[in-house]
Parts: sequence; structure tokens; C-alpha cells
Amino acid sequence: MVITISHEGYIKRTPTTEYRSQGRGGVGAKAAATKEEDFTEHLFTATMHNTLLAFTQKGRLYWLPVYELPEGSRISKGRPLANFINIESDDKVRAVINVTDLKNEDYINNNYIVMCTRQGTIKKTMLEAYSRPRQNGIIAITIDEDDQLIGVCMTNGDNEIVIASSAGKAVRFNESRVRPMGRTAAGVRGISLDEDDPTDHVVGMVCLSSPEAQLLVISRNGYGKRSDIDEYRITNRGAKGVGTLKVTEKVGRLVGVLDVADTDDLMIINKSGIAIRTPVSEISVIGRNTQGVRLISLRDGDEISSVTKIKQEEGEEAGPTESEAVVD
Repeated sequence: MVITISHEGYIKRTPTTEYRSQGRGGVGAKAAATKEEDFTEHLFTATMHNTLLAFTQKGRLYWLPVYELPEGSRISKGRPLANFINIESDDKVRAVINVTDLKNEDYINNNYIVMCTRQGTIKKTMLEAYSRPRQNGIIAITIDEDDQLIGVCMTNGDNEIVIASSAGKAVRFNESRVRPMGRTAAGVRGISLDEDDPTDHVVGMVCLSSPEAQLLVISRNGYGKRSDIDEYRITNRGAKGVGTLKVTEKVGRLVGVLDVADTDDLMIINKSGIAIRTPVSEISVIGRNTQGVRLISLRDGDEISSVTKIKQEEGEEAGPTESEAVVD
């Protein structure tokens, strides 16, 4: 299933087969019927038997069994997320983790939840601390008033972590640099942001388990690229990082970072609700400190809202080429 959650908090699940594949640079297909001021903010895949851990920007955690979510078509709006979790009116879901079995002691005691905030704080806690669902949710991380949770990963204790900032910098370090902490702890410094740029902030975090991993970055104006992880040298936790994208007026600031493989598809959503799905294999592998290539064509005034990866379906054929792509 493809799970979508909109900016205004509407959620639904849709079979992945409803999304066709398009060539890189196409204009995309409508992903959801949203109000003019709404747009799709979270999009990911899960199976019916899984449980979703929904983390909010204020650092709270709620549990969502996938089978309880409403099913809808690709263009349907979905139902308000508030119907399924007791989230506060001034809070919103920022990250969702797909877990297979919260009752398996070996599973919950050998996996960790790693969290990162907008201001660069990182925290690691054993999954076991989040394995007992409560109706009203729990505190997952203590966050300062001027900060918010921006990314969450599940790790095995030996992953490498990459944190990227809007100024086009990225820091890479082993998660052993972050000791496990209690459920309500605040965390430690993950990346040092640009002190001379008050708008600099963390845009994403990825947790890598393979040395063959590739990083894909995408900018606000629809430019992106993928680079081998070896191009990012390992540094200490809390460093300023190295350049990952040349931020220019044409390219725009960095808005997302993902770990990808040739077998993935990329789903890019912009703020007007248009989505384009394109094979990662069509995206150029180029140097770390470059501006990338155009991944999606944007109308004037539009910009990228979110980006996620989805697995290609077996036997699935590629959709129209760039010149054939149309808006539904």
C-alpha cells in the first residue's frame, strides 16, 4: 500500500499499482484531491500487517495499525488523521516508521529509533521503549520550544547516519557516536548549522546499512542528483559537514535527502498536489558538490513539498516519456 498524509492531516492507503511510472522531467499526475491550500506531505509504502509509529513535530509518538487506515483511490482525499490519533490541534505528524512486530522481544531489543530535529539535535533510543501502544500517545523526545522533530529512522545499532541541511551541507558518522538514551531524553548535537545563516536548518536524515548506498538530494526548485556514499567522508558527530549540493538562485535550497538504489522509484510531490514517479536509475550519478539535473518541471510559483522512494512492482512497465507526460 501507498500511505499518504496531507499537510492538513488527511490520511489514506492506496495500492501501489494505481501509480504509473514516468520519465525524468515529466510534469506528473495528480496524487490527491486536496483543497487549494493543502498538499501531500508524507508518502510511503507499507503492508496491511504492519504498525506505523507516527512521530509529531513536538516529539510525541502515536501508533497506527495499517489495516485500520481508510482505503481510497489515488485521487481521493482520505480521512482526517485526527480521527485515528489524539493529536493536539497545534501539532502535526513529521515522520512515520513502519515496524513489523512490536511483540517480538528479539526484534524490539535489537533495533533502535534514531531521531533528528530541525536545529540539528540527534537522539537514539531502543525500539523496546516504544513498543507498548497507548491511546493518547507518549513523549518520544523532549524538544525545545524553538525546535521541532524533522526525521526518524529505525536502525540495527551499526548504521551510518547522514544529516543534511538546507544550505547544502551534509555530515556522515557512525551511529555508535550516539549512545542510547531514555525515552524522554533531549539528545545530543548531530550537525552544526551555519551560524551566519539564520535560515539554515536540517532538511533530512538517512540511516545507511550498506557501503554501496547512494545518496539522492533534491532542491526546492526541482533539481537533484545521486552520489556514491564514499564521496562523503566520515566525520565526527556534530561537525559542519561537506557540500552535498551547490545552492544557487536557480537550484534553490536543499529540501530533501534519501538513500536510494537502482531498483527504487522516486515519488516527488510539489505544493500544488502534483506528483511524479520516476525510476531512480534514470537520475544521473554525479559528483557530490554539483547542482544536479532537473527532476521535475515546476509551474511558476510552485516548489517541491516532499520526496520519497518506493519499490518498483514486478513486471511493471515504465510510463510515458518526458515528452508524453501529462497531468491527469
